[in-house]
Amino acid sequence: MTDAHRTVDAVWKLESARIVAGLTRMVHDVGAAEELAQDALVAALEQWPGTGVPDNPGAWLMAIAKRRAVDRIRRARSLERKHEQIAHGMERGPEPDSGGEPDGDDVLRLLFVTCHPVLAPVERVALTLRLVAGLTTQEIARAFLTGESRISRQITAAKRTLAEQGVGFDLPEGAELAERLSSVLGVVYLVFNEGYAATSGEGLIRPGLCLEALRLGRTLAELVPDEAEAHGLVALMELQQARADARTGPSGELLRLDEQNRGRWDQLLVRRGFAAMLRARDAGGPPGPYVLQAAIAVCHTQSASAESTDWARIATLYDLLVEQLPTPVVRLNRAVAVARANDPAEGLALVDALAGEPALRDYHLLPGVRGDLLARLGRHAEAGREFRRAAALTGNAVEREFLLRRAQDVAASRPAGPTLGGAARDFLGRGELDAATVRSYGQTLRRLGRSLGEDLPLADLDAGGVARVFAASWGEAAPRTWNRHRSAVRSFGSWAGLDDLAAELGRRAEARAESAPIDPAHLARLWDGEGRAALRERVLWLLLHESGAGVGTVLALNVEDLDLEDRRARAGGARVGWRSGTARLLPLLVAGRERGPLFLADRRPAPARRPAEADLCPVTGRGRLSYPRAEYLFKQATRALDPAGQGYTLRRLRG
Repeated sequence: MTDAHRTVDAVWKLESARIVAGLTRMVHDVGAAEELAQDALVAALEQWPGTGVPDNPGAWLMAIAKRRAVDRIRRARSLERKHEQIAHGMERGPEPDSGGEPDGDDVLRLLFVTCHPVLAPVERVALTLRLVAGLTTQEIARAFLTGESRISRQITAAKRTLAEQGVGFDLPEGAELAERLSSVLGVVYLVFNEGYAATSGEGLIRPGLCLEALRLGRTLAELVPDEAEAHGLVALMELQQARADARTGPSGELLRLDEQNRGRWDQLLVRRGFAAMLRARDAGGPPGPYVLQAAIAVCHTQSASAESTDWARIATLYDLLVEQLPTPVVRLNRAVAVARANDPAEGLALVDALAGEPALRDYHLLPGVRGDLLARLGRHAEAGREFRRAAALTGNAVEREFLLRRAQDVAASRPAGPTLGGAARDFLGRGELDAATVRSYGQTLRRLGRSLGEDLPLADLDAGGVARVFAASWGEAAPRTWNRHRSAVRSFGSWAGLDDLAAELGRRAEARAESAPIDPAHLARLWDGEGRAALRERVLWLLLHESGAGVGTVLALNVEDLDLEDRRARAGGARVGWRSGTARLLPLLVAGRERGPLFLADRRPAPARRPAEADLCPVTGRGRLSYPRAEYLFKQATRALDPAGQGYTLRRLRG
């Protein structure tokens, strides 16, 4: 990455929220504002390496985005009068680099727009983190403890809803302000948390996010001076930020709270935090979640040393907090406090009770806390495994090094004998398994490794542990999915000589879905309109229809399996044949490729999600088309044909 590209990246992280907010005020459309800001970013990436970085890069980006907005409005075929006024006003208005600033706090306005009641709560938080904080979908997913694809869908749906509802850009007042305040406070704290303990990257802290969250929190507290929770959130953030400089050692290593030099805590921020707590008390009313968390932070701050910390009071405050906010993360923090106040064994029992929580499935602090409690109980080998498992789950380099160092401190050597991770690799590496089976079994065994630890001694793997992983990972999955993973565990257990691994996993009854063939008249309409579908989809649909083979079998086909002249292919131990329709299009899809998956995904996989080599095309670098993606595209294409309006499943193409 060049210096100019690094500068663009840094400027974008600092300025994106203000640019999107300013554009939203101008064009009254959050989605359009983000697109215009992205256009300006592309322009910077193209021009700055050659022309150099401007003196005021944020103003340069804003000016480019405004010009693109004017161009877009002018190009529209049917302009509303309001849009014409916006365009003319933008042309007459002062450029950012001339010192002109919009009235009020545009970022705060944007924050209330993205927390509008027309959006679902999760959409409000996801959209705000994306637009106001500039977080990536991966970082937001980590904050939510959920998947990236779900976050992307929520952000897209939120922007569409705001545009359709014509949500204004004015600050709310009265009852509407109170209605949106809870969401806004939650978003501000999530932004702060991402800055205070970054989910990924080389640094532990992202100071810009912390400062932005503090600024927004202080502004909110001034806007609603009678809301105790707003002051409580400010107090909580001020007191946590006061410890920021003491959280790392001379070499950048992470220091636990009891290892920190309390003389390095920022006393100005401490005083600000205490003052905010006084304002929260003066506002009156029963303490809410943020006031209680701030009170816990006050207990730590008032203690002269780690040894003098009043853990009994902190545990009591967590008891009150759990009553109001019984989330898995709060309950995990309570377990830490109980362990400190009473006994590590009592805390460990509380942590183990959280092992089946789906929200904590990939949360690195769960095994991190468990490792700490095991170490205090003298169970060093188990503690080392938990620290290594936590290190594998975190995306932050500083936290990873800290956890690996702790693992090394408590258990200098790895366990003797086969481990879960090693046995899984040996099991999947057997030559008799085809690519589809390896992919399916691999999903199950990777989840076991992430949840139980790759270096768990194979002898310690038991049915109880497997059952807990299944409950957290697939407890609400469809019966077919549950049974597929259960089958994988049974096969692995039989191979490894652990026949009882699935003893606590009952088979679930699968309801047979309707799979009658598609009406011939509807098929004719599908083929007549096939020119509107991509070549890949047309070949897949025809091949499924003409061969009668299963969807998984056809998607697992490789180019080297094909015999184009004889119109057939090898698929494991079976044969797949086709007729003239497929034969006409198949050579176009192959397009000179000699090996690799026949049906390719739309784009190259991310480095962190690189599939097995058998599922990668050596020519394009793209992976194999997944069943869910192929199913989705077919349902979209056949929605108008299906009387129920849901779209057909690929299985119904089989003749």
